[in-house]
Amino acid sequence: MILTWILRIIPAIIVLQTLRYKFSGHPESKEIFEKVRLLGLPEQYGRIGTGIIELVSGILILIPETSKIGAIGIMCVTCGALVSHATKLGFKGNNLPLAISGAVALLSSLALVIF
Repeated sequence: MILTWILRIIPAIIVLQTLRYKFSGHPESKEIFEKVRLLGLPEQYGRIGTGIIELVSGILILIPETSKIGAIGIMCVTCGALVSHATKLGFKGNNLPLAISGAVALLSSLALVIF
């Protein structure tokens, strides 16, 4: 029971704490999404769209009845983030901590889905 809550809280904190950057249009967040260009769309669509998915998934993972759905949503977003780091963003500078936190969120969510 305690382990389950830990596996819920860790990815929720990781994705929810990034929302202020995505929704406020922080310059670093804009730069990241400009480089990634999800589906070729302008950065604000990828940034806000990703933020909405993270918000919904971050809430769902904290509700016991919907925690696995939230975990799957977080896994999808963090897989996309890690692929973006590996292909377009790299791992230097501020990108390394972002990639590490994404990997932690991914693994915690995966463990929650499996167990």
